[in-house]
Amino acid sequence: MAFLIKSHEARPADDPIFALNSEARARAKAGESVINATVGSLLEDDGSLAMLPTVVEAARATPPAVGAGYAPIAGPPTFLQAVTRDLLGDRKEASWVASVATPGGSGALRHAIGNFLEPKQTLLTTSFYWGPYKTLADENDRGIATFRMFDERGRFDSKAMRAALEKQLHSERRALMFLNSPCHNPTGYSLDSSEWREVRETIEDLSNIGPISVCLDVAYARFGAQPLSVMLDEMLALVPKALVLFAWSASKSFLQYGMRVGALLAVSSDDDERRRIQSALTYSCRGTWSNANSGGMDAITRVLNDPALHAKVDEERAVSTALLARRVSRWNELAPARGLKYPRYDGGFFVTVFTEDAFGAAERLKAAGVFVVPQAGALRVAVCSVAERDVPRLVDEIAKAIG
Repeated sequence: MAFLIKSHEARPADDPIFALNSEARARAKAGESVINATVGSLLEDDGSLAMLPTVVEAARATPPAVGAGYAPIAGPPTFLQAVTRDLLGDRKEASWVASVATPGGSGALRHAIGNFLEPKQTLLTTSFYWGPYKTLADENDRGIATFRMFDERGRFDSKAMRAALEKQLHSERRALMFLNSPCHNPTGYSLDSSEWREVRETIEDLSNIGPISVCLDVAYARFGAQPLSVMLDEMLALVPKALVLFAWSASKSFLQYGMRVGALLAVSSDDDERRRIQSALTYSCRGTWSNANSGGMDAITRVLNDPALHAKVDEERAVSTALLARRVSRWNELAPARGLKYPRYDGGFFVTVFTEDAFGAAERLKAAGVFVVPQAGALRVAVCSVAERDVPRLVDEIAKAIG
């Protein structure tokens, strides 16, 4: 007798990235010399988890009654205001925001899919994308479609985006598109100002066909070489022709993956529309997780609102950013010389190496004690978790595996 519904019977028991990480850790514990470039956590060169001490102290200082109590369903207003200010600063659009707290960036992405697409409709994103986008869409009875991310010059393929977005609008009469930049996961690519301008112009041109919502996944943005203003200047100019969403996460920007603190921000200049969006997002919170982590939100709020704490966190993050930048620089020094093909990479947790035999190459790398994440046409390499001294071996083994 089968009790599980049929559409869920063949679902995998574990996320493939976490499964690879578990295998890598087990082999390292057994004494092998392993390079684990799978999970997106920033590690120190000694292998320990990189953290921001001031954020840790802020979490410890949370009053027990606050940590144990329920937060408001949408999230504390002080938290949501602090996140909006962190992302948008003093821009006028900061007063046009409907927002809710979520368990990490994943919760924000879930709410975008659940509220701006009808069931059976299709999320649109780039051909290289973070695998859980598909999981989130599937779990919410939506599909996923992609467009070619890079053109023949290795730049963001805005023409392919236009064609896919136009097709989507004509077939489904609305569109939700996820764009992950700066520091795209898994490629490490950051759109430059001209590419963001092309995105804006495309959405403006097509906005008369049907409603377009664009969700900007900025989880890794604080670790990139490009300031957020490059993206904000172009994308906020879309309002009111399109709905601009932001999936904000403390997991990466504050190096607190387990705290599960995030937020979804929706920017609309229409007061009535913004009120409806706020109500719908709050309802979704109640219908999924009810409340986000009250202790975590309290700690992040104090860090964002206290100028002294904020300054200390910025200083500490700069140290971690420099740690990652040294690895990125070493990669960019060595990888081209070994013939590795990858997108422009100037910062971020990951880089993607193009290869037709990605899954075969990943197996050969595992045999050599190097763990990366294969996907169609490429290997995702988590430079964030690889010590600088190990980057030469990492590059050499990848070159041999795909050669």
